[in-house]
Amino acid sequence: MNIDKFKNQHVDIIECIAALRKSAKDGISSNAAEIARLIVSMSSTIKLHLAVEDQVLYPALRSGSNTTLATMGKKFQEEMDAIAAAYMVFAGRWNHATKVANDPEGFRSDANTVLKILHARMQQENTVFYPAIEAL
Repeated sequence: MNIDKFKNQHVDIIECIAALRKSAKDGISSNAAEIARLIVSMSSTIKLHLAVEDQVLYPALRSGSNTTLATMGKKFQEEMDAIAAAYMVFAGRWNHATKVANDPEGFRSDANTVLKILHARMQQENTVFYPAIEAL
């Protein structure tokens, strides 16, 4: 199974997270418009990524002959449900410059929590899950 598109989307998301960190470090209030723009952009990529995982990747693993990958895929999908829900709440909370500018410390705290979890999850997929799929 070719998972290059998934890996490329991870790169895009990680680059967005890095840009968010830079904008926050440079000043949340003064970069609120850019922060909100990055969140909206990243959310589009994440929504597409999750939809294709749910509609293509996980079903393909479940219907395949490798029970280890099927089990791993089920575990990853179940774990991702909570992570995705937390991210969507985060994105809805901070997708407008005014919201970001009005509560810079709230944004910082929320971003540190949610984006750290999201980043760690992508690293786990990149180092454990995707290599297992590619070895198939």
